[in-house]
Amino acid sequence: MPQYQELPCGGQVLDIDAALKDGILGCGPEPGDGALGDGGKQPVELRKMMDELDAAGDGGGDEAVPAVFICPISLEPMVDPVTLCTGQTYERANISRWLALGHRTCPTTMQELWDDALTPNATLRQLIAAWFSRRYTRFKKRSADYHGRAADLVHGLRGTAVPRRQPLKGQARVAALRELRSLASNHQSVTKAIAEAGGVPLLTSLLGPFTSHSVGSEAVAILVSGVPLDADAKAALMQPAKVSLVVDMLNEGAVDTKINCVRLIRILMEEKGFRPETVASLSLLAGSMRLVRDKRHQDGVAAGLELLNSICAVHRPARSMIVSIGAVQQLVELLPELATECVEPALDILDALASVPEGMTALKDCPRTIPNAVRLLMRVSEACTQRALSMLWVVCRMVPDESAPAALEVGLAAKLLLVIQSGCGPELKQQASELLKLCTMHCTSTVFLAKCKLTKTIQ
Repeated sequence: MPQYQELPCGGQVLDIDAALKDGILGCGPEPGDGALGDGGKQPVELRKMMDELDAAGDGGGDEAVPAVFICPISLEPMVDPVTLCTGQTYERANISRWLALGHRTCPTTMQELWDDALTPNATLRQLIAAWFSRRYTRFKKRSADYHGRAADLVHGLRGTAVPRRQPLKGQARVAALRELRSLASNHQSVTKAIAEAGGVPLLTSLLGPFTSHSVGSEAVAILVSGVPLDADAKAALMQPAKVSLVVDMLNEGAVDTKINCVRLIRILMEEKGFRPETVASLSLLAGSMRLVRDKRHQDGVAAGLELLNSICAVHRPARSMIVSIGAVQQLVELLPELATECVEPALDILDALASVPEGMTALKDCPRTIPNAVRLLMRVSEACTQRALSMLWVVCRMVPDESAPAALEVGLAAKLLLVIQSGCGPELKQQASELLKLCTMHCTSTVFLAKCKLTKTIQ
């Protein structure tokens, strides 16, 4: 049973030596661990071990970090534990900061400190180091196992395994790719092992006109998992036959496959040698728009918007093509339902489409353009407000006699006054002022004219 030490002020604290002996802190010493007999020396600095384990999502392995290792102030594992006169232990930096602020009480018990000395808790520090060292050693061993397995799978797919065999085909190939994708998704460091084993040329070679979608979808998923792609690999992936397969999977695959295809295309678009006409495909644009419309999958909505936004930015002729598939009306109608982080890219796309005549006409003809744009003013961000104002400006200038009354009817005057009186930038305020004047000149309703005359107080 664990032993407890009585405090002079009352209460009990855990006796670390007894806890270690009884093994109540989880995973006692194992053969080869060299648990505590290392004199405090560790192969890797404790903080670096913790950071690497946290980055890998393996801070405690299969177990939670013992509560006795956690600093009550930061709720993080301690590296340099020190004990107060009350018997409570804290991370040195945290309790020092507490005391430097003038506090003379114990943060946990709120007892007054009769002595502010900080006593290093060497036993606990050694125990923490031993516990994390065991986790770190196991983590490294598992990583090595994952890397070895990934390399074996790549060699099996390439036909370079020892003893030498033919490359995997059929369902065996799909199963190997699926396992490789799982390794790459769950263990980021595996992507480097895949590249070192020659996996990138293999994966790019699997994308072609005669590749099944089951093989292609797994290959694309691995390629976008973080596998390093050099210029040669990206150039190979930009071949028309490979792009055509990716576009087919974007239109016909499962949602995860569609998202991965969009991400792969965006990766290729970042390459210096990328040819903008590669994305000038109605099939590609329509597939991306379908992904945006599928509101059940927010990751897909965000990925589709990012791709369409990138296409608008790098290839102006594609804007007319995007308008031709009905994107303007669809995006406008989606605006109220989009997640906050998706509103800005959607407005960026609409702003780009409004730069071509077809896009301007589509904005004017969409019955939801004015109410949805007015609703977004001062709602999400200053950038979104600016984009929404631009949409309203386009529509109101094209048909002021029709659009101005409609805009004021849904509360545009109040929103514009709010923009002008807010802390927004001067250019945005000027744009709002000009739009309000335009609406005033083309509105005959005495009620709305009375509202608009309020602008004189801020001119």
